[in-house]
Amino acid sequence: MRKKYPERMAEAKTHPTDVPVAEFLAAVEPAGRREDGFILKELFDRVTGEEPVMWGPSMVGYGTEHYTYTTGREGDWFAVGFSPRKASISLYGLQRPGNEQLIAGLGKAKLGVACIWVGRLGTIDLGVLEELIARSWAAARG
Repeated sequence: MRKKYPERMAEAKTHPTDVPVAEFLAAVEPAGRREDGFILKELFDRVTGEEPVMWGPSMVGYGTEHYTYTTGREGDWFAVGFSPRKASISLYGLQRPGNEQLIAGLGKAKLGVACIWVGRLGTIDLGVLEELIARSWAAARG
């Protein structure tokens, strides 16, 4: 006879950390990705008016949002953010309803389930990115 256990929810593995964002960005390789990381930080800082927080070892996040999936799983995640990964830059929280046309005008980008990947910032329109961040930040706030 099988024992019945209460349904367990997997806990999110990525949490805010105390690592200073500037320290993380200063160590990003290659140098071009590091430069893009500091440009993104300045842009997200200016648009959100918030101080960023490191989430896990490589994601820079702004604000928090509570989520609940249809499965009942819930948790907290940053509202908008980025990660200057070696292969490409990941942009988070920008794929919100109503942003489809802006995303299409962003430039050379690939869409993931929860992020937008871009190569170097020189391949996208930073004005469009700024508008995407502003709209997404406003949607997350209310």
